[in-house]
Amino acid sequence: MKEQYVGDINDYRKYALLRALSAKGQVRVGVCWMLTPPDGRPDGNKLSYLRQPQRYRLHDPELFDILVGAGAEPDRRRLSAIEESGVIRNAHYFNAILSDTAIERARFISECRREFADTDLVFFDPDNGIEIASLPKGRKNSSKYVYLDEIGTFYATGKSVLVYQHFPRIEREQFIASCAHGLRSVAHDAHIWAYRTKHVVFLALINPAAGPATEAAARHAASAWHPDFIWGKRLSAP
Repeated sequence: MKEQYVGDINDYRKYALLRALSAKGQVRVGVCWMLTPPDGRPDGNKLSYLRQPQRYRLHDPELFDILVGAGAEPDRRRLSAIEESGVIRNAHYFNAILSDTAIERARFISECRREFADTDLVFFDPDNGIEIASLPKGRKNSSKYVYLDEIGTFYATGKSVLVYQHFPRIEREQFIASCAHGLRSVAHDAHIWAYRTKHVVFLALINPAAGPATEAAARHAASAWHPDFIWGKRLSAP
């Protein structure tokens, strides 16, 4: 992700989902921002919702108020505003910059694993989402993706995994099914959930080894909001 997005409408949904999946701190969440440098684009300026509390605040009032504060001043739109707020209870954060270089990427993932050794669920927040076949690691812009083997590495340690995925301009149900198929290849026994929003989907691999609290949180999050905000469903079980 890019820090320019902090506080925008997609961010609001993302943090709301993480708060639900953390089950008020019962589920220890590790947030891997997968930070990349700013690109000068205006994509992170979707802040008009913060001026419409009557429409948006009801989804998560505490979170909404924190984002109003973070979005009010440009120099406060930083990840530290989220991390220091404690809005995601019992969360740990890894906010190193991810480069396109394969060697540096391997170091990044290794450090992230150490940082999240005691977590139950790891969230990957790449710019775009899950790897595409035409862009192997080490190529330009590969830092915008998380790769299946990386997801599998964390899942194999008994953790559940949540992944941010931007929707491309194709049929969405088919695309979600394709993503789930790829994820199943590295998480054979996972319960796979999809949490849809207008522009993105969050895909969750719930690991049976992570304990019942994580599965219960995933189920609760699927119906915690009006479908216009976040709509969730379980895609498949092992």
